[in-house]
Amino acid sequence: MNTRRRTTVRPLVLAAAAAFALAGCGALGTGSVPADEVETQISDKLTEMVGQTPEDISCPDDLPAEEGAEMTCVLSDGGETIDVAVTVTSVEDGNVNFDIEVADAPNE
Repeated sequence: MNTRRRTTVRPLVLAAAAAFALAGCGALGTGSVPADEVETQISDKLTEMVGQTPEDISCPDDLPAEEGAEMTCVLSDGGETIDVAVTVTSVEDGNVNFDIEVADAPNE
């Protein structure tokens, strides 16, 4: 007799854990992109990629408008968290372009 084990999977965190990179763009304010705008960009890009909006994205601070600037935000969904690395790739005409890379595994 075969028995099947059924596992509930949190699709957003698992899809995010696939370690993909996305590009975002924020408007330059006072030499940085406000944290809430970066959070919105991450949420929008992930929603576009996996078809589900994350419960929460939290960034520790504003993103400096300097090429190479980095920070780590945290995606929370379904009781799990995963890091999201944000790296500024360029600053052009008042726009800050940045890459978003989701870690390959949820935080423990």
